[in-house]
Amino acid sequence: MKVTRLPDVEPRPRRVAVGTFDGVHLGHRQVIAGADTVLTFEPHPTAVVLPEAAPRLLTDTKRKAKLVASLGVQELVVIPFDRAFAARPARRFVDDVLVGALGATHVSVGENFRFGHKAQGDAELLRADDRFETRVVQLLEVDGEIVSSSHIRGLVLGGAVEYAGRLLGDPFTLCDEVVAGDRRGRELGYPTANLVPDPAYVTPGHGVYAALATTADGRTHASAVSIGVRPTFETGRGELIEAHVLDFEGDLYGTPLELAFLKRLRGEKRFGSVDALVAQMALDVEAARSVCARGT
Repeated sequence: MKVTRLPDVEPRPRRVAVGTFDGVHLGHRQVIAGADTVLTFEPHPTAVVLPEAAPRLLTDTKRKAKLVASLGVQELVVIPFDRAFAARPARRFVDDVLVGALGATHVSVGENFRFGHKAQGDAELLRADDRFETRVVQLLEVDGEIVSSSHIRGLVLGGAVEYAGRLLGDPFTLCDEVVAGDRRGRELGYPTANLVPDPAYVTPGHGVYAALATTADGRTHASAVSIGVRPTFETGRGELIEAHVLDFEGDLYGTPLELAFLKRLRGEKRFGSVDALVAQMALDVEAARSVCARGT
């Protein structure tokens, strides 16, 4: 799939799905269905218009592109969103972007999509334009709840990664560079690859998880992942993501590691002794291996 910044887009007829699409969840996928082009924004518009209310995101642009590509889309067009773009009237967005730059013949949006200065543009404005066909997709409900990025963020923050993955359509995933730790896991017999949470993105709540870890060489391993502040030890460190990658030999420092979270195994707790912690770690590893083997 081609990823293009809006200023660099080449004119051609397009079937365009428009939205922020953070997480590319099941509702987003209904909007994207049938489109050959997805138009999205970077950074998240709220981060520009109302920075103090900007959400912690589920996906960065690279992850979003990967998910969109998996849906058979030909091109992801990214709008470099800034205050000047935010000030454009809704009609100019339609004229300059959808028609002028993208040559849209079909436009697909969710029913709650808003655009243009002060969010004055909506689905009805698009429907009234006869230069393209407009498809408005109703919000998706699962188990009586609207599927939304904000709802899924809450699930992930609460540790409910299994259910979040169900609403996303794929496991919640994060990827970052492995950093050096204090090697305490190695001393205990369970070496870990350590990631520092990025405050701009959602991190699962404190606890231990089963996750699939994909290393830089593209190989995937079962892993037991601990997220928290290591309450059994006085480390002076802040929040840390520690992944014990099963059946892996080698050095991961300085390389990217992708973690796809499948299930929360337990909450974070303080142990009375190192021996008690090590015994629990052995149980966590076997539980993670079992979950990853069956994929849930």
